[in-house]
Amino acid sequence: MMLEGKKAIVTGGARGIGLEIVLRFLKEGATVYFVDLNPSEFLKRMQAAAKQGGGQVVFKQVNVAVEDKVVAVIEEIIKEAGTVDILVNNAGITDNNLIFRMTLEDWNRVMSINLASAFMISKVVGRHMAKNKSGSIVNMASVVGVGGNAGQASYAASKAGLIGLTRSVAKELGMRGVRVNAVAPGFIDTEMTRELPEAAREAFLTQIAMKRPGSSEEVAKVVTFLASEQSSYVSGEVLRVDGCMAI
Repeated sequence: MMLEGKKAIVTGGARGIGLEIVLRFLKEGATVYFVDLNPSEFLKRMQAAAKQGGGQVVFKQVNVAVEDKVVAVIEEIIKEAGTVDILVNNAGITDNNLIFRMTLEDWNRVMSINLASAFMISKVVGRHMAKNKSGSIVNMASVVGVGGNAGQASYAASKAGLIGLTRSVAKELGMRGVRVNAVAPGFIDTEMTRELPEAAREAFLTQIAMKRPGSSEEVAKVVTFLASEQSSYVSGEVLRVDGCMAI
């Protein structure tokens, strides 16, 4: 198994892409602490995957945008686990609107959850990994963080910020044996994208060479690769999982 015996933290792990990452990690032998605002309705699936892989799954409830609380929870996880080998900063929201209709409050809410939380958590976990001289951090970016998207200024800016954070921290921690990468999904079939109007979904599909949306499982496989030793000389990269949408 690719992650046998590893200890991982996944933020936003209760559903969607985060859920699939948790399940994939568990099946590959990891013990996973998933962090979210609410418990997961899929806990039984997680427990079954943990039994299959021989690890454990543990839920920690916290708002990742609140610094003192999220730092306390992450430090608690490190103490309980003994070590953390993998961090996936996946927690994220979107609040779509034209810039003329977007308030500063709307902007700050997206930035705090999508970008500031990754900074705060990476700061704590990165210090721990640097002491151990090993570890892998994976940040969940997006193709709109590369190319932008009308009506998603705050979301695109937060994901572009994640890419900058990824590359900067990769340079800072590389000498300590810590790898930092980002995954940039394209149009993925999730609860979020299913809420889009049919016309908007069709418009996205016309941009994709493979003419279909991706799945959360396909994203999770790439995250697992970056978390594992199979990518031991990969750092500072942004891997697009978009069916050839962004070129």
